[in-house]
Amino acid sequence: MKLGLHISNFTWPDGAPRLGAVLADVASTADEVGFERISVMDHLWQIAVLGPPEHEMLEAYTALGYLAGHTKRAKLLTLVTGVVYREPGLLAKAVTTLDVLSGGRAMLGIGAAWNEAESKGLGLLFPPTGERFERLEEALQICLRMFHGDESPFRGKHYHLDRLLNQPPVLSRPHPPILIGGGGEKKTLRLVAQYADACNLFPGPEVQHKLDVLKRHCDDVGRDYDDIQKTVLFNFDLGEKGERVGEIIEGLRRLSGVGFTVAHGGLRNAWDTGQFEYFQKEIIPAAEAL
Repeated sequence: MKLGLHISNFTWPDGAPRLGAVLADVASTADEVGFERISVMDHLWQIAVLGPPEHEMLEAYTALGYLAGHTKRAKLLTLVTGVVYREPGLLAKAVTTLDVLSGGRAMLGIGAAWNEAESKGLGLLFPPTGERFERLEEALQICLRMFHGDESPFRGKHYHLDRLLNQPPVLSRPHPPILIGGGGEKKTLRLVAQYADACNLFPGPEVQHKLDVLKRHCDDVGRDYDDIQKTVLFNFDLGEKGERVGEIIEGLRRLSGVGFTVAHGGLRNAWDTGQFEYFQKEIIPAAEAL
């Protein structure tokens, strides 16, 4: 099992003046100790489960570009981009740029978006749920075509593009991996089966059922279920002095047994890079042995 670090809280002790320097230190340390991927949220305000909207939040693709310059190995992605936050042509270009500048380490994490207050507060498009999923499917089609160099016009229900030119091309082969976040059984997991290289699910009592649903969708569309990487959100809470390392390893073991190959999640007080020693010496070696 591989581990991913999700950086979702930027309200750190030294504030905005040192946010860039601290973020660079966090990312480079995570990269060095062996985290397989690093992600940020695609939000413009902080989300309620982590703090008030007034807390610090960085624009995702600017932040990922910055992280590309401070890492060498880890894959870089949003967890996940709200499809209505950027026009698909611009999104494909942003991910391609990240892929080229990082040496082929970009992933496209994407979903149907959910934060109505944030969207309306900043004047972003936020149509009803059904339309957001229609836009998500069209955006996936557009991004895949642009990643593969297909410049022909696109005429969808919501998006009309005259020429899907995308130069320089992506470095990742066959394209930057596409991860779709969410466990909606009728739409989200169907889109995973049709278009994605990875899913990302919440852990819990229904997770096996969600994987079973995904397998049925794969059967329906003729997709090999084993070709889809199964990733799961995870809470890397070490405790005050690393006393929960054993609990983390046991949790990873359970999730690996269900079929997950990547555990991706947040670390409390991630700015304290001394915590990464526990990952380097104990957690990552144990996870890789699963």
